[in-house]
Amino acid sequence: MSRIIRNLLVCALALSANLPIAAYAATEGGHTESIEIDLENSVLQRGAKYFVNYCQSCHSATYMRYSRLAEDLEIDPKLVEQNLIFGDQDIDDTMTTAMPAQDATSWFGNAPPDLTLVTRSHGVDWLYSYLKNFYLDPARPQGVNNLTDPDVAMPHVLGALQGWQKPVYEKDANGERVISHLELVGPGVLTPAEYDRLVRELVTFLAYVGEPALMSRAQIGTWVLLYLSVLLVLSYLLKKEYWKDVH
Repeated sequence: MSRIIRNLLVCALALSANLPIAAYAATEGGHTESIEIDLENSVLQRGAKYFVNYCQSCHSATYMRYSRLAEDLEIDPKLVEQNLIFGDQDIDDTMTTAMPAQDATSWFGNAPPDLTLVTRSHGVDWLYSYLKNFYLDPARPQGVNNLTDPDVAMPHVLGALQGWQKPVYEKDANGERVISHLELVGPGVLTPAEYDRLVRELVTFLAYVGEPALMSRAQIGTWVLLYLSVLLVLSYLLKKEYWKDVH
């Protein structure tokens, strides 16, 4: 009986470790911050708005349909059509971009990647840090570089919101000049706290796009934990009943 209780505790701890969905995929690269994402509908709805307004002009999410988004995020399909769909797409289409790949390649050197699986391949920590770590670099074609992904070809599309940052240098142990951190030199429309929240919600939406089952998994996990908690109490009481006459 004690073995059963021990196994139940192990299962409960394993499941509880997955409830706050953090470090959703293996994070790569340096200069990253760790975050936790919250799959609340209101957060995901705002993240969808940011994706459509700031990302989808260049990037697609071709494995996500607007109709699935409306169902999962509990948005009236008419509101999705009015506020999240532009051009000649309809509610049953996937979230593609209108930018031709050939034009994108000539403008940026490479066609912007599809973002459906970006959090699966890089991790939420990496993406969150990437969107915060753009800095001014006149030597780059777009005038910016990135501390998390050096020599990036992407422009800082959120620069007007975040403001513009410059690198602050220091010498490492070998005496080489390296970037220690970034410093805001031109304020944006948002405060740093507001920008952090926007980026977190955008990353949360992309984590959902990469695996829509995350939402149901989190809900199922909560019920499983409740069930195991009740079973643990009953198992303990049963164990006491079995052993009371032994002593």
